[in-house]
Amino acid sequence: MIAAGVECLASTSYDQDNIFYFFEKMANSRSTDNAGNMNSSRTDFIFPRDYSFPPFYTIQPNLTTREKQFQKWSSFIQSYCRHHRIYRLSLIDMISSPLFHNAELKKGLNLGDAVIILDWMAGTAGGKRAEWIGSEKTIAWIWWKRPEEWATVLASWVDETAQKNTVLTLYELMEGEATVSQEFHKMDPEVMQKSLQVLVKQGKAQVFGSEDQQGVKFF
Repeated sequence: MIAAGVECLASTSYDQDNIFYFFEKMANSRSTDNAGNMNSSRTDFIFPRDYSFPPFYTIQPNLTTREKQFQKWSSFIQSYCRHHRIYRLSLIDMISSPLFHNAELKKGLNLGDAVIILDWMAGTAGGKRAEWIGSEKTIAWIWWKRPEEWATVLASWVDETAQKNTVLTLYELMEGEATVSQEFHKMDPEVMQKSLQVLVKQGKAQVFGSEDQQGVKFF
């Protein structure tokens, strides 16, 4: 049982072999476990097993272990933001939230370590799954889908619903009844703009109109 494993490690000094073994084991197993975190209701977020592992909240000195730790954090942050429809992540607002703080363990990431993890996510090693908004490094886009991936989703929807050569407003795309079942429904407007610009560059869309009443035509 994972809880037993955590309890055992909690009574030790967290030597690097034990920590590496844990992250390696978690990397090769299913990443979620609802025991001790959340029930499995469809509307509830199921926290990953690592969430109950105290060293998860301390940046590991061993580079190999740290890489696996950062991969786990990246996956967790993306899943959490996707579930809660968070596109812009404010570290100041969220550092004390369940995303970064485990109330049961009384453990959490400090602000500096959260910045380090998002820095890693924003780089090539992290797959550019984050992007800082401004130089202060307090707010970041979390790309559980990058704009080019959203562009692919939008293009597929256009094909499936025969919307080519049809003019739609951005409001219709984000709020209309026709998109209620789509993942991009109620998308952050700026993310929609970024995604549409990918299609514009590919010659698959044209955006026109004023900022508060923009339309898009798909090709």
